[in-house]
Amino acid sequence: MLILLAENFMKDIFKESRNGMRNEMMRRPIIKPAVLEFLRHKTPPLPGQLGALEKQAHEKGIPIIPHETVTFMQTLFNLKQPRMVLEIGTAIGFSASLFATCMGPTGRVVTIDRYPLMVSRAQQNIKTLGLKKQIKIIAGDAATVLPTLNLQCDFIFMDSAKAKYLAFLPDCLRLLKTDGVLLIDDIFQGGTILQPENCIPRRNRAIHRNLNALLEHVFNATTLSATILPLGDGILMITKQQTD
Repeated sequence: MLILLAENFMKDIFKESRNGMRNEMMRRPIIKPAVLEFLRHKTPPLPGQLGALEKQAHEKGIPIIPHETVTFMQTLFNLKQPRMVLEIGTAIGFSASLFATCMGPTGRVVTIDRYPLMVSRAQQNIKTLGLKKQIKIIAGDAATVLPTLNLQCDFIFMDSAKAKYLAFLPDCLRLLKTDGVLLIDDIFQGGTILQPENCIPRRNRAIHRNLNALLEHVFNATTLSATILPLGDGILMITKQQTD
């Protein structure tokens, strides 16, 4: 059985939540329940150990990307055929493992996470899935790690501290190849980013402000092409049109 399913896993998660790991918006999808039910339960599940990891994580309430995002990623990777992927926010290693599986043995994933608990769980899961040669985990704060990287990425997935997305964007675009794709997860915060700031609880206002600033910046950038996908809590999909 995958190691992450130790009975005390969720207790550890909630101990870490005061440091910013818990997102109260993560279970507020933005599409109709009937459509969500179809996307999550009527489309084919992942096979093998990766499918077991996905199923067990959902059963335990462990935050991973939802199944509708999984199937979109599979299609996108089939179309784009990326060879080098950067992920910001490893969590338990599920999405990094999905990327590596989609790319096959020649694909490489570099993934960053600042939480020792997550790094440990991800390492265990990646080892269990036989993907250690394809996935490199960097333990540290992305704000410190990103400026040190010198990669040429075909694809970047950002799923970390929402208030820092805008701050991470310049380095992500620097590392992204022309015509590469940057996906930024959970941008709608349950739809609340569309509300006036004075309607937002004070503890969430920095996220609200920075996500709105991110959308304004991206949709006004002449070197970027962007769209929003109604998957999970919303995905911002950015294509780099030319080098800066």
